[in-house]
Amino acid sequence: MTQAYHICTYTSAKRLISLICLMMLTLAATAQKRTLPEPKDTLPTFRGIQVMGDVVGLIMLGVSDYGQYEGGVRVNLKDKYFPVIELGLGKADHHNDITQTDYQTSAPYGKVGIDFNVLKNKHDDYKVYVGVRYAFTSFKFDIAHPDVSDPVWGGTVPYGGQDVKGKYHWAEAVFGVDAKILGPLHLGWSVRYKRRLSYDIAEMGNCWYVPGYGKAGSTRLGGTFNIMLNF
Repeated sequence: MTQAYHICTYTSAKRLISLICLMMLTLAATAQKRTLPEPKDTLPTFRGIQVMGDVVGLIMLGVSDYGQYEGGVRVNLKDKYFPVIELGLGKADHHNDITQTDYQTSAPYGKVGIDFNVLKNKHDDYKVYVGVRYAFTSFKFDIAHPDVSDPVWGGTVPYGGQDVKGKYHWAEAVFGVDAKILGPLHLGWSVRYKRRLSYDIAEMGNCWYVPGYGKAGSTRLGGTFNIMLNF
């Protein structure tokens, strides 16, 4: 009986030691798996450029009294960072039936900024962007209005001006989508939140439309629909 007891104890101890060794091996393998570094991205930093043109501004010119021609270039760095330059020509030819005021302008504008691809698989053909822009325009406008009656001295006083100078600085927060269609052809859209930073309309104090920004004001929403080619 004593011999059987010793054999049973020896067998149990052997099983316990085996179980402890198995647990230690499992823990070591798990720790090693957790500490393994992520595979290094071996793709080159420069991944190409994208040339784009906005359709929304063209439609606005066709159906309303203001709009813009706008295009841009986006540089692809590691499929994650995308420095952007956007240039355009804003135009307006507006008549207000109530005040009988005419407003006209045509001037260039520029934007510079960066987009970030926020998708987990950054090398996918489809991309989702968030980004920022700084924008600026220096422009001239014409404003015409019937002479204003002077309630104190009588008579009329002319109101308006030609080649009135203006400057506008604003920032844009951008959310956009880029979808591959066929080969280098991509389509995409963006939503823009615009915030005026500073402005100077020395002679008139304000204006009706700002090239690239839209109707004058401190904040506004806008958007683009781009046709894009990747190179």
